[in-house]
Amino acid sequence: MTLDLLTMGRIGVDLYPQQSGVGLEDVTSFAKSLGGSPTNVAVAAARLGNRSAVLTKVGDDAFGRYARRALEGFGVDARFVGTDPALRTPLAFCEIRPPDHFPLLFYREPSAPDLQLDEGELPLDAIRGARILWTTGTGLSAEPSRAATLAALRARRAADPDALIVHDLDHRPMFWSDPREAGEQARAALSYASVAVGNREEVEVAVGTSDPEAAADALLGLGVRIAVVKRGPAGVLVATRDGRWDIPPVPVQVVNGLGAGDAFGGALCHGLLAGWPPERCVALANAAGSFVAGRLACADAMPTLADLGDAAVAA
Repeated sequence: MTLDLLTMGRIGVDLYPQQSGVGLEDVTSFAKSLGGSPTNVAVAAARLGNRSAVLTKVGDDAFGRYARRALEGFGVDARFVGTDPALRTPLAFCEIRPPDHFPLLFYREPSAPDLQLDEGELPLDAIRGARILWTTGTGLSAEPSRAATLAALRARRAADPDALIVHDLDHRPMFWSDPREAGEQARAALSYASVAVGNREEVEVAVGTSDPEAAADALLGLGVRIAVVKRGPAGVLVATRDGRWDIPPVPVQVVNGLGAGDAFGGALCHGLLAGWPPERCVALANAAGSFVAGRLACADAMPTLADLGDAAVAA
């Protein structure tokens, strides 16, 4: 069965506090859920009715078994989830400080299994056949994942020059020792992508400016067909060679902003798969992101079309 979406990269277990507004040292209980941005994007797309899978690796441990089981429970194909025999499945803790402060603490040392994905392990038939391939900046932050990510991008582009390839800039400063290297690798990936997604800080790493209009110009200049620049409370700028649209945000009382971007990504893919114009895709993506921002969990909170109600119809 042809996949609608194949995402590639980070996976782990999120441990989010049940107490809001306090530091981790004062938290007394946590809720466990599936985590990792590309993993959550696959979940979000599946919740909207698409056939999705994740290409990644977990540890040979209880959390790795949990991640596989959680994927299957969400209807995400887990056959491309490998196992590293030595490294442990990563954990991520956060503090809940609404409306806009959610610091993360990653346990991914000495490395994470997903960063050990090797080019020789790539399921090339699935990569070439997926209707959308989704890659991330984190996957470029270390070898052998970097080479594997670029090889996957090359294979998908070679199979179909018009393929839908989304590169999520997904810049996490703690994963890079040199910001210049992060920018170089982002531009290398974008040379294969048809859609670029990032917030103002992430596009600045990739193209040297945080100004949304200038960044969109630079991203289009690198060859992408659609540039999506998130501007926080100001909404989202969507740019193509033929037009630009300012998509307003959907108001929400924020509980946890961490899963909103992943819900955005899954809904964006849903619209792209349906052949919608870019501005309609992003309108739905904004609604999905807002829905999750109003809830504590990430993967567990991903909406269905029914959850999005009028927003899904209007989009």
